[in-house]
Amino acid sequence: MRTAYVVLFIMGICHFLNDMIQSVIPAMYPLLKDKFGFSFAQIGIITLVFQLASSVFQPFIGLYADRHPRPYSLSVGMCFTLAGLLALAFSPSFLLILVSVALIGCGSSVFHPEASRITQFASGGRKSLAQSIFQVGGNGGSALGPLLAAWLVIPFGQHAVGWLAAAALAAAMLLARAGHWYSRMLKKMQASGAKVQAAVARFPKKTVRSAMCILVLMIFSKYFFNACMTSYFTFFLIDKFGITVQQSQFCLFAYLAAFAAGTLLGGFLGDRFGRKYVILFSILGAAPFTLAMPWMNLPWTIVMAVVSGLVIASAFSAIVVYATDLMPDKVGMVSGIFFGLMFGLGGIGSAFFGWLADATSIEFIFKVSSLLPLLGVVAAFLPDVRPGRQAYGIPGNQ
Repeated sequence: MRTAYVVLFIMGICHFLNDMIQSVIPAMYPLLKDKFGFSFAQIGIITLVFQLASSVFQPFIGLYADRHPRPYSLSVGMCFTLAGLLALAFSPSFLLILVSVALIGCGSSVFHPEASRITQFASGGRKSLAQSIFQVGGNGGSALGPLLAAWLVIPFGQHAVGWLAAAALAAAMLLARAGHWYSRMLKKMQASGAKVQAAVARFPKKTVRSAMCILVLMIFSKYFFNACMTSYFTFFLIDKFGITVQQSQFCLFAYLAAFAAGTLLGGFLGDRFGRKYVILFSILGAAPFTLAMPWMNLPWTIVMAVVSGLVIASAFSAIVVYATDLMPDKVGMVSGIFFGLMFGLGGIGSAFFGWLADATSIEFIFKVSSLLPLLGVVAAFLPDVRPGRQAYGIPGNQ
């Protein structure tokens, strides 16, 4: 089967729209904090509820999709996001804001596992490239969130969030088209007598368990650090350097844009040099820049943030494809687990750093979070998963 680039780009665009909508939530935090008088702990709870709703159901939805593909479920999931958006635009209290972000999170839970399945199905064997196209769309959308907040939400207020309903409707229509292609391909394979069979797992369970534990640790270090950046970088810049809210949003955009670019870079490097090395370089390689960031002046803080985002972002596509190589018969479930961990750990990290900021200071939590990429050294113990060298102690570079 050839690589279906049209489908890959549709999935990337929809991931862009989905994550653009979601990224407006943390970008709204300064506005919500001022309007409702929320504490940093309450800001963290908002993120926790949103991220948990985005993560808890993903492995189960992915497991169900492995057994019973539902091509049009993506459009249904986007309807949850649409409902949450409209509710968030008019929520007058902390409780209703939590309900609104939970609805948006549920839409994400439906979207990511099945979208990842369709992406790999359309990859034509070029899984790292396909995953990177899909993931860079999401990270690009996340990067646009602060700009939307600076240009749309902050000047016009909370109700302006409702205007993003147009993006949700556009994504639902595009996902319906991708679902139609996927449904047609499945029917064509069934009509030809071919079975849609998952690849057979070819690694010892001990190897899979140890590698998955290392990958989970990498996700922890990456997304705890990223949670601190996305939720509190604006507050850090405002508190330390006295810049305006809008200026802080542009600085956050610079970090998130670098994060998006790093995702695509990681996909190309993973296919060429091996995913193990990309994971190791991405997490551990960001450490010098994160460690320096809390001690710099404003221009150099932005530079360190941008380089950190560029380097640390390159790991996620490599981690997801590496994990699906370990368990090729459970692509949807594995994708759901790692996307779920991405959101869940991000939410827990945001709540933790919000609590810690209230107990100490914003500057202190950045000094703590800057240590997290040092955990990347553990990636050196990942086994090689390339065919013929993967599971039996033969050294390699995957």
